[in-house]
Amino acid sequence: MKKLDQFTLKAFIGPFVAILLVVVFILMMQFLWLYIDELVGKGLAFGVIMEFMMWGACTILPMALPLSVLLSSMMVIGQMGENKELMAIKAAGISLGRLIAPLIVTAALISVGAFFIGNDLVPKAYNEIFTLRDDITRTKESIKIPSGTFYEGIDGYVLRVEDQNDDTGMMYKVQVYDHTSRRGNTAIIIADSAILKISKAKDYLTFTLYNGSNYQETNEMTYRDTSLALSRVDFASEQLIIPLKNYSFEKSDSARFSDQAKSMRLVQLAHQKDSLDRHNAEAFEGHYKRIRTQSSLRQLNQLDTARRGDLSTMFQSDKMWTWKGYEEIKNAYEKAASESERMSADVLTYNHDVYQSTFYLRRTDVELFKKFAQALACFILFFIGAPIGAMIKKGGIGMSAIFSMLFFVIYWIVQITGEKMAKDGTWMAFHGVFSPAYVLGPIGAFLTYKAVKDAELFNMDTVKASWRKLLSKVAGFFRKPRIVYMGTPEFAVGPLDALVRRGFKVVGVVTVADKPSGRGLKVSESAVKTYAVDHGLPVLQPVKLRDPDFLAQLAALKADIFVVVAFRMLPEEVWRMPRLGTFNLHASLLPQYRGAAPINWAIINGERRTGVTTFMIDHNIDTGGIILRDECVIEDSDNAGTLHDKLMQIGSSLVCDTVDLIIQHNVELRLQRSFIQGSEELRPAPKLTRELCHIDWNRPAAELRNLVRGLSPYPAAYTELVPARGERAQLKIYEVEVVALPEGGAAPGTILTDGKSYLAVAASDGALSIRDLQLGGKKRMDVKAFLLGFRDPQSWHCE
Repeated sequence: MKKLDQFTLKAFIGPFVAILLVVVFILMMQFLWLYIDELVGKGLAFGVIMEFMMWGACTILPMALPLSVLLSSMMVIGQMGENKELMAIKAAGISLGRLIAPLIVTAALISVGAFFIGNDLVPKAYNEIFTLRDDITRTKESIKIPSGTFYEGIDGYVLRVEDQNDDTGMMYKVQVYDHTSRRGNTAIIIADSAILKISKAKDYLTFTLYNGSNYQETNEMTYRDTSLALSRVDFASEQLIIPLKNYSFEKSDSARFSDQAKSMRLVQLAHQKDSLDRHNAEAFEGHYKRIRTQSSLRQLNQLDTARRGDLSTMFQSDKMWTWKGYEEIKNAYEKAASESERMSADVLTYNHDVYQSTFYLRRTDVELFKKFAQALACFILFFIGAPIGAMIKKGGIGMSAIFSMLFFVIYWIVQITGEKMAKDGTWMAFHGVFSPAYVLGPIGAFLTYKAVKDAELFNMDTVKASWRKLLSKVAGFFRKPRIVYMGTPEFAVGPLDALVRRGFKVVGVVTVADKPSGRGLKVSESAVKTYAVDHGLPVLQPVKLRDPDFLAQLAALKADIFVVVAFRMLPEEVWRMPRLGTFNLHASLLPQYRGAAPINWAIINGERRTGVTTFMIDHNIDTGGIILRDECVIEDSDNAGTLHDKLMQIGSSLVCDTVDLIIQHNVELRLQRSFIQGSEELRPAPKLTRELCHIDWNRPAAELRNLVRGLSPYPAAYTELVPARGERAQLKIYEVEVVALPEGGAAPGTILTDGKSYLAVAASDGALSIRDLQLGGKKRMDVKAFLLGFRDPQSWHCE
């Protein structure tokens, strides 16, 4: 055996034995109080009481073993966790399952032992207890004569004592009525004092009386002689010997209750079950045969075509009976009623015949399956105690006892409920007896899985969040929170659509006012307004956010939450208006990239990841407490357009989650500076300018590629095409790849092309191969289409 196994077993066996003794003692006290009335006052010898308690302790072992296994396993594993031994064992690469493997074997052996205890020892104990109880019941209580009342505890005598001395045992003013002749009060003794002594064998009583008189009627009344003769004898001292019976405990030579179900072993129970089943089957066959052979049923069989050879004969129901008058109809009904009552009586007789055997059969089945169920309980409760000990990491008696008693009470309640249901016939005996295994088995499997995976048993934050979520759903059933949505560009359409689809109550949309744009100065509306109008949502388009009319209209919506996505900076009188607050969705992982263009700047700076953040609005731009963040990987092929779509989808879900948290009052704001790691430098995201979009070919090729990606498709990076002679032309670039310079190098801005499908511009350390571009005043096109009309490229260069 390995040292780890020895260590584990030594740590378990000692506490198990100690706890078993304590549990047996506690249950023994409960057992003693249950029968205390039968034991007290009988003058029983100490050995008889100890024998009774010994057999009682044997009967409670099947109940004590599961609790002992549960508590000891929880304490031992919990103590290992508290002493950091469990952590050290796991750090050595040994799993919890390997650690408790010897304990599992021990629990299995305890279960086997519990089965043999329940099968061999417990039936013997119940047999002895039933016999002892019967012997004790037949033993009369000790003689204790009270003062001032008539005492009838001695057969054939009635005694009355006015007073007595507890120290000396002397009784005063004593009256003794002798009823042994069964003729009433024909003999009475009155004495000033008396003393009572009982023989050691408790077979006779010596009553010594002092200074009294003995009155006795000496003649019997006859038909003719009705005179009565009374004799009186005065005495200074007189002894009265009274024989006693059943005042001493007499133990039976042999136990005589072996026919009780609790006093039977497994083989005996199986034999009795077979006998009872056979008795019920014979009773059923007898009654069934008698009912089937009744004349009324035999006559009905004649109408059953399946019992006749000719199956093609049609049954003529209208010719079956012909009634000659109402008297025959009446007689037929009376005969049918009589036959029905007789058959009902036969069925009731059958029920009475099998009632007692069924009663004993159920109890036999319960006791038979109980021997296996109690043994199995020891094994199952081990898989509850050990995992809980590993998770709570407390080895003291306090926490372990609380959890142990909780699960043991569950086990005990389910057990007695299942047994009662089985004995009453509500459940099958097997299911009733094994109901604790049905309940605790899955719990043990779940706890063991959690412990092996080092998972938390209960996460209180999750429980609290679930509770708040439930409360919010209940409250939302009666009144859904009112939401006002504020946004302008296409990026804000996704979250608005998600709120509408999730069933949130959007009572209004705030967006920018319509304004002319383009060469024709055509009035255009925002993407958010287009969506709101299509879905019938009220729209507010203020020119100024502090306009009193707008503020009044906004207040009239009685919003609970303001949701802001890609909108203007709100004045305080606006963002303080809703009851539950105002939050904003920002397209970066704040505090990085605060500003108007976080998507573009994340790609321009070559970031590999970005994300979206929801935060509560305060006085400054993008500085409020953070509610939620969700990351997104920036692929090498992403540009501002594709990343915009990714973040819009992620942000839509994040907005809905944030609204849920606010409604549930489950928001925990975090300061933005708590997300700054070490000397991390914060990068802003200011507005995109024309100067930023102009490509400087003196920069490295990788930086220029990120610039092109970050500005594609809008507003797009551009360069100036400069010819040897003539006017300059603007060239917008949407997609590029970094390529190497030709041998010998090239000056930054030099155009490199084959005139057919390859067009590149030299940078400081490489070149950018252009894939997608747009010449000023022309349509966007790929490089092949562009080169078809681009003549003499060697005479051009880029600035």
